[in-house]
Amino acid sequence: MNILELHPTIPRQRRQIEMFLQTNGLRYDDVDYYAAIVDESSDEMIAGGGLKGSVIKCVAVADGHKGEAVANVIVSHLIAKANAEGCQCVKLYTKPDNRQLFESLSFRLIAESPNAILMETGVGGIEKYSEELRVKSEELKNDESVVSNARKPIGVIVMNANPFTLGHRFLVEQSSELVERLYVVVVREDCSMFSYNERKAMVSQGVRDIGNVVVVDGSDYAVSAATFPTYFLKQLSDATDTQIILDLDLYRRRIAPVLGATIRFFGSEPTDPLTRRYNELMHQQLGEEHVHEIQRKQQEGSAISASCVRKAMMEGCLWDAIQLVPPTTIPYIIGHLASMALQAELDTTPKPGLVDRNDNGAHRDMDHALMQRSIKALHPYFVRLAQLGFTDKQPCHNEIVNIGIEAEREMFKATCGVNTHKGALFSIGLAAVALAGEAFCRITQADGFGTMVYNDVNSKQIQSLSNSIASLARLFPDTNGTHGSKAKANNILKGALDNAREGYTQLFNAWLPFYIDRIAEGDNYALHKTLLRIMCDLDDTNIVYRTSMETMQEVKTEARQMLDTSRNIVNFEAALQAMNTDYIHRNISPGGSADMLSLVVFLSCVVRKQ
Repeated sequence: MNILELHPTIPRQRRQIEMFLQTNGLRYDDVDYYAAIVDESSDEMIAGGGLKGSVIKCVAVADGHKGEAVANVIVSHLIAKANAEGCQCVKLYTKPDNRQLFESLSFRLIAESPNAILMETGVGGIEKYSEELRVKSEELKNDESVVSNARKPIGVIVMNANPFTLGHRFLVEQSSELVERLYVVVVREDCSMFSYNERKAMVSQGVRDIGNVVVVDGSDYAVSAATFPTYFLKQLSDATDTQIILDLDLYRRRIAPVLGATIRFFGSEPTDPLTRRYNELMHQQLGEEHVHEIQRKQQEGSAISASCVRKAMMEGCLWDAIQLVPPTTIPYIIGHLASMALQAELDTTPKPGLVDRNDNGAHRDMDHALMQRSIKALHPYFVRLAQLGFTDKQPCHNEIVNIGIEAEREMFKATCGVNTHKGALFSIGLAAVALAGEAFCRITQADGFGTMVYNDVNSKQIQSLSNSIASLARLFPDTNGTHGSKAKANNILKGALDNAREGYTQLFNAWLPFYIDRIAEGDNYALHKTLLRIMCDLDDTNIVYRTSMETMQEVKTEARQMLDTSRNIVNFEAALQAMNTDYIHRNISPGGSADMLSLVVFLSCVVRKQ
């Protein structure tokens, strides 16, 4: 029997898959790969199955062919395909009625619910994960350094911690007092703002001082809306409860026993209906004697939640966000705000001569996708720089440099040698160090957090941040070999390092207040206009390097004219696109201004409030 590949991205073939599944009482579910067996005489599909990562989905056999072992052929093919892609353990969600069929194909049951079962085949898998937990548990029993409350039960908390908040910390503190040992399992599934590695690190750092708490690796077996296929359920309304029951059954069968845990802790849920339903089913499925619900920690009458932190971050409000998290989480928030600022600049469209969502501007060696890979590569280093700066003393210059060198190396690796963000790495990296230091000092003040409000450029907080950046920048020697240094060689210009050594006075005096005012007005073109405002003032050495001093002066004049007339332009976006077309033709790229736009967006987080 020949196996054909059908491509779900091709509309005609997608419809073919959907019709076949519908005929066999199933719905289509997202897959990356779909294989089909077609009857050579009738040209009709008689069997098919799909693959999404390591999960087999949408397996169906047409009536009249169910005794011909075609399901074996399809499933064996999908397993081989997954193995070739590096997945040595393959999972499958299916109806309980199909258990015997898939057991005959070497699948093992992992978890079950009335409407679905989870099975897997291959090496490793849940058995390997369970063994890792068992070994960890045995090691802790013999580790005298691990504090324990003898003759008390062992407990478990499963948390996403996206990010780790004061609410999570409170839950751990309260739970740890009731058990001999408390295991915290961090959900591994990577569909959150913060990556699994970040979330686990935040939890580990945030509970390090609680002696009987042990943070362990999460597994790849979290059953959620992101991973659970619904194609075989008769009623889509059954999906949520089915996901939760499978997840809880897996915990009851595979995680709790190897840890010796007899009680699971969780926080109450006043707002989110999905989490509240999960809590209800925990009571039902695990039994009242094996669960303990703790009232959520509140601040100013509202429960502290990770969603509130993420909302503050999305709105660029640093001080609102950090009031809800322990100190160890703050550098991660600052690092994310740095990456979000770079992404905001990149996504601003259209931009004159610069890479955006529509085109590559005046650049032939980079595009939007490449710039995104660069931001992703730099992100962990912004977190590390923020962690380095999170102290009451100025960090060692060599440590900053070493992190910067590592970051630059990863950037070039991600971009195949293209310099996408070297200037932004320097400016935002320095600002991340300085801002983390300011945040540290702020949270250690006797009067607590408060809110930083932007009044004027001479405000104590703003001036302190500017001074911190300048102090860090003065430790860097003059640059050689960069585009900026080459452009400065025969011209009287200020480069990126000069501006940093001044503490970005233009930014704090002019560009940041301008941006904040546009945001306050609800201007949909706040980013575009702030870029033009920066272009009016900045000695953009990137323009000089690519063209000439005269062209840079022309750009300043053109940006001022565009900005001054922006309120009277009927189609401002079309005017920007015309400017972009002109700059592409003249090989003009205001890259230094783009870096400063990113920095404005990043530093706006110190003055914005929800």
